[in-house]
Amino acid sequence: MTERSDEHMIRVFLVDDQSLVRAGFRMVLEAQPDMTVVGEAGDGADALRQLTTVECDLVVMDIRMPVLDGVSATERLTAIPHGPKVLVLTTFDTDEDAFAALRAGASGFLLKSVPPEDLLAAIRVVAGGDAVVAPRVTRKLLDRFAGQLGPQSGTDDSRVKLLTDREHEVLLLVAQGLSNQEIAERLFVAEATVKTHIGRILTKLELRDRVQAVILAYESGLVKPTR
Repeated sequence: MTERSDEHMIRVFLVDDQSLVRAGFRMVLEAQPDMTVVGEAGDGADALRQLTTVECDLVVMDIRMPVLDGVSATERLTAIPHGPKVLVLTTFDTDEDAFAALRAGASGFLLKSVPPEDLLAAIRVVAGGDAVVAPRVTRKLLDRFAGQLGPQSGTDDSRVKLLTDREHEVLLLVAQGLSNQEIAERLFVAEATVKTHIGRILTKLELRDRVQAVILAYESGLVKPTR
């Protein structure tokens, strides 16, 4: 058995109103040498209360829950400076909620039906400071709700003008759902170069991650819905 090292441990907090679901997630996560579950809650309100004293790196958040739903809880958590990242899980029969969770600041979302290895990979990606974007699903959501985006959202479009031509090009490709590797192949550059560009884009646009970059691309009119 691989030894667990607290120094590099990803501390995860589980929020789901189904205790069996939480138990299943806990079993999968605790079997990993680099993950530990530091707490769990059955609704958003209880999660927020516990997280005032429990330190974690990432919250795995259900959307539909009693008392306080996952969208509202995500919005409050992501408003906390240096607060935990949020990875939302959805059955995807609630498109509106999944979209709202992304706008609330979630660093991505997955379907609850994903294989365990996909959930583990997503947790590592989000904990590492990146975002999990399922390209086709995210594009479908944003296209469907594009009418809610635009100048009325209050986005400061002048920020986009701070980008260089290459950064602008990279942002458009990110918004189209391409991975870093796919962007690198498209632009004939190294993947590390793409990561550098994305880091600069996020800094200049004052964004947390690439999910927020995709949303801003829609809000600013850089990307038009495909429907």
